[in-house]
Amino acid sequence: MIIQARSTRWRCRNHQCDRRIVAARLPRLATPFARRTTRLAGIVKLLGHDVGGRPSERLMASLGMPVSDTTILRSVKKSVTASTNSAVVRIAGVDEWAWRKGTTFGTVIVDLECRQMVELLADRPAAATADWLKRHPEIEVVSRDCAGLYADAAREGAPQARQVADRFHLLKNLREAIERQLVCFQAPIRESRLQAQDDPDTPGANRDRAARRLLGGRDAGSPVCAAVAMPPVRPSLIRPESFATPAMPLRR
Repeated sequence: MIIQARSTRWRCRNHQCDRRIVAARLPRLATPFARRTTRLAGIVKLLGHDVGGRPSERLMASLGMPVSDTTILRSVKKSVTASTNSAVVRIAGVDEWAWRKGTTFGTVIVDLECRQMVELLADRPAAATADWLKRHPEIEVVSRDCAGLYADAAREGAPQARQVADRFHLLKNLREAIERQLVCFQAPIRESRLQAQDDPDTPGANRDRAARRLLGGRDAGSPVCAAVAMPPVRPSLIRPESFATPAMPLRR
C-alpha cells in the first residue's frame, strides 16, 4: 500500500540561507526522509529485535510488508544507537559476560535506572572500562561485583562516583552470614527439641509420658510404646472381617 500525502512547502527569500525550501513535517505519519511510515518502522524494529533478521523477513513477507533482513537489522542497530547516545547514565552496573563460556570474557555496562544495556566491551581489562567511564562524567554510582578489577576501573575512570556492591553479591553475603550464625546454634537447637518433648504444654507430651509409665519407663520411641501411643483408628478404616471369629460347633 502506498500513501500519498500533501504537505505545505515554503521558499526562503534569504539568499544566505542554506535551506531554501522548507516543508511541513508530518510526525504522526512518518519521520523526515523516511521511506516507511512510523507504524511500519515500529513493526520492523519490534520483529527484528525479538525474532531476528531472516525470520523477520519471512514473517514480514507473509504479512504483505516485504522488507529485507539487512534493512531490519539496520533499523534495530539505528534505534539502539539513538537510545544509547541520548541516554544519561547516573547509576551504572558493571559486570562481566562471556563470549565463550569459561574461555573469553567481556564487560557489560547497564543503566540500572532504565534497566537497559548501555555498552558491550570486547575485553575485560580495567583500562577499557576506565576509558568508557571517563567519557561519561555524569555517572554518580557504580554497582559492581566484589572483584578488584572493576574497583580499580571505577576508581580510575569515575573517581566522583560512589562504588556499591550489586544485588547478587549482597544476597550472597547475607546468606553466608546467616549460615555461619546458624552453624553456631546447632547444638542448642537439638537440646531445645528434646526439651519440647518434656514440656507439658507441648501437644502429645502427656500422651508420651503416660505411655512410658504404662510400659514401665520404656522409651517412647520404642516399637511397643509407639504401638500404644498411636492415634485411634477411624471406624471407616476397620473392616468387619477383621473381627470375625471361627464358627462354633452346635451341641445337640
